[in-house]
Amino acid sequence: MNDRCASIPLPMAATSPRRPDGMPGMSAPLHKRGRLRRAVEVFQSRRVAMMLALGFSSGLPLMLTVKVLSARLAEAGVDRTSIGLFTLVTAIYGLKFLWAPAIDRLRLPWLTHRFGRRRAWMLATHGACMAAILGLGFSDPAGDLAAVVLFACLVAFSSASQDIVLDAYRIEILDEGQYGPGAAVFVKGFRIGMFASGAGGLFLADALGWAGAHAIMAALLLIGIAVTLLAPEPARACDPEAEAQQRRIGARAEAWGGAAAARFAGATVAPLAEFFTRPGWGAVLAFILFYKLGDAALAAMAIPFYIELGFSKSEIAAAVETGGFIASLAGIFVGGLVVHAMGLLPCLLVAGLLQALSNLAFIPLNQAGHDIIWLAGVAALEGFTAGLGTTALLAYLMSLCNMTYSMMQFALLSSLMASARIALSAPSGWVVDRLNGDWSMFFALTTLACLPGLLLLRVLHNQQKGGAP
Repeated sequence: MNDRCASIPLPMAATSPRRPDGMPGMSAPLHKRGRLRRAVEVFQSRRVAMMLALGFSSGLPLMLTVKVLSARLAEAGVDRTSIGLFTLVTAIYGLKFLWAPAIDRLRLPWLTHRFGRRRAWMLATHGACMAAILGLGFSDPAGDLAAVVLFACLVAFSSASQDIVLDAYRIEILDEGQYGPGAAVFVKGFRIGMFASGAGGLFLADALGWAGAHAIMAALLLIGIAVTLLAPEPARACDPEAEAQQRRIGARAEAWGGAAAARFAGATVAPLAEFFTRPGWGAVLAFILFYKLGDAALAAMAIPFYIELGFSKSEIAAAVETGGFIASLAGIFVGGLVVHAMGLLPCLLVAGLLQALSNLAFIPLNQAGHDIIWLAGVAALEGFTAGLGTTALLAYLMSLCNMTYSMMQFALLSSLMASARIALSAPSGWVVDRLNGDWSMFFALTTLACLPGLLLLRVLHNQQKGGAP
């Protein structure tokens, strides 16, 4: 084994990346022998608990470039077309796999030596994000819109970079049996961060102005910095077979283009080669693409649907934004328990079925019309199932990553998931128009859109058991 690698037990993705079924992290004996009591005990782990603060740091910047920025631009009198174009800033998150290899390989002066390769980048990206948020807060949309564009892009870029290293850290610092609870706590922190910067940012802007609100949001990232300083650096665990493959690829690249080509190939080509030589990789990617299709299609049109039913912004804020947020936290927690107690595939199946059921629940809401009780119930069900499914899917993505390439592979898989969600949900409005506003038929179609993901779970199950798809 490479002398940089620690001799510690690795998750299944690293210890046996080429099982006969080609599916790393799927057998999970720790999950099988777990019971509800053991699952609850895992949440008490210090390493799992610190995921709350790191998830908070990950989620907080997002709303500052979405809801908060849109409100600020509208208040400054920026035209609607320009406000709409600002949503393209979030596309940066879907491209993070492009610079993930650089973050994985580059050493930061002094920081890497003092804190280790992961924590050094965690501190650097937190600091960069704080500076970008402050710059965005003190820029003036009415006087210099170009500066707002620049700082909004810097917030998104630094936040996406922060996500790259936090995702790798989460995979490497947690044991395989902690993936479900760890994902649940991280997602819960992420949602709390989004809520704090979205609702909290608007509230603070009324009280302190935009600059003051952004200053407080930047200061809240000190929580993540404090946890990073107290957190351990993960041991450098890697897979001997993957390391050997990386050396072979690097040697061929060096013969062709020198040392620089070898480093580039080792950072980019080797992680992709390791993944795409696994049996069954096509089914895995298809599952990642389609598992959240029905949920994404519905989410894209939910607010317009509520408005057409006559619900006010205050009613939507109370029942959907607040009630749905609380329900999603419950779903996230239950998702962590179920992943640990039942295993990944059973939890993904349960979550997928419940997501389909929540889509169907919109049909009686459509028939009930302006009924706040129905709205609250449907929003709670949708929030709970979304939290459950997100936690299970995140834990699944973590299990797919070989420890040698955790940063690059997770960045690629999560970018694929995010890009697919955007692309596949984009035609939702067009579908509603083609149905002449028949919302019940639209919700029935979104329920059917959940089926490909559920059927692909059967393929993954057969691959896990070594059977034919």
